[in-house]
Amino acid sequence: MTSSFRQIDPPQRLLMGPGPVNAHPRVLRAMSADLLGQYDPEFTAYMNEVMGLYRPVFGTENRWTFLIDGTARSAIEASLISLVKPGDRVLVVNFGRFGLLLTEILTRIGAEIRTVDAEWGKTVPLDELSAAIAAFEPKVVATVHGDTSTTMAQPLDGFGDICRQAGALSYVDATATIGGMEIAADRWGVDVVTGGLQKCLGGPSGSAPITISNRAAEHIFSRRHTELGIQRDDLEQGSGARIGSNYFDLAMVMDYWSEKRLNHHTEATSMLYAARECACICLEEGLPNRFARHAKAGKAMTAGLRAMGLTVFGDDTYRMTNVTGVYIPDGIEGERVRTRMREEFEIEIGTSFGPLQGRIWRIGAMGYNAMKHKVLITLGALEAVLRTEGFSLPSGAAVDAAMEAWGA
Repeated sequence: MTSSFRQIDPPQRLLMGPGPVNAHPRVLRAMSADLLGQYDPEFTAYMNEVMGLYRPVFGTENRWTFLIDGTARSAIEASLISLVKPGDRVLVVNFGRFGLLLTEILTRIGAEIRTVDAEWGKTVPLDELSAAIAAFEPKVVATVHGDTSTTMAQPLDGFGDICRQAGALSYVDATATIGGMEIAADRWGVDVVTGGLQKCLGGPSGSAPITISNRAAEHIFSRRHTELGIQRDDLEQGSGARIGSNYFDLAMVMDYWSEKRLNHHTEATSMLYAARECACICLEEGLPNRFARHAKAGKAMTAGLRAMGLTVFGDDTYRMTNVTGVYIPDGIEGERVRTRMREEFEIEIGTSFGPLQGRIWRIGAMGYNAMKHKVLITLGALEAVLRTEGFSLPSGAAVDAAMEAWGA
């Protein structure tokens, strides 16, 4: 039967949607390195290096900065299930699909949830959030930083401070922004921040960086109940409620990443290599330079789309630098355009969800793809497809406008 299957040979597509994006070649090369045993001193040294590399990426000095094995959602779920027990009050900042995801996960945990909402395309003002915290008195406040469903970024300066003043722990999902927009966990005063590799970090999905404050770590360890088969005399058990997942039990995962090397799971070796290389590339480029490159790419993409006569979605003030939403013109079949972009130009752009499904495309320029020539190629291809689909637009204006915006 195996003779009927060919070797994997995927098309060389340019992934210009909201993620995943094309991985950096260095990351792919790192993933091909030989495997090591999880307690090999060479491998545990790599684990320690990963912790050190991701502290500046997260803008933190937190000791507890490491990886969760799984896609970005694994770190989201690990954070929430380790911070929240059934019946705890949690306030969720909701301005798009992924705020709704936080609510979905918390509902399954059994939390008492209240949301503070913004219309898709806008964000929640800090004073409204502060008032909601004061009224609800939550144990945890959770938000997304950049929600790719709406292409908006929630402002977070002061977010952690108002949570802490109210006695609440704070959680931020930075999957879509880490490595492309500034993440300032310490300055924001946030307790837990999680990310993913597959967007601005320029890696594959499958490993999720996380950073945890000492305050949050103390709370998590108060819930430590090490599984019976790996209990040790040096592992103090917590008096709090047992975390409702074994795989996503951050107390045990943190003991694995500590000097104790608790045998919680077998580390995903090749994904750790990938995550390590992603962080190395970020720091070698320089985080300010990297953020500026993403900002230029987003500015150029937006300028080019507008020069075509298209309407960009959402509030310019809070737009993510790495993903741009644009309305599908009247009379144009959005999925047909996406199909032609993919089949005729080998370029993928994104659709959307919920109230925006069928109304906007989402076009990304992040990580290894936040480059001038890739933005220009994408705009040129979109212009060509739209013209042949009967949309009237000025020839060449998109590329010209993007080039001018990039150099401004």
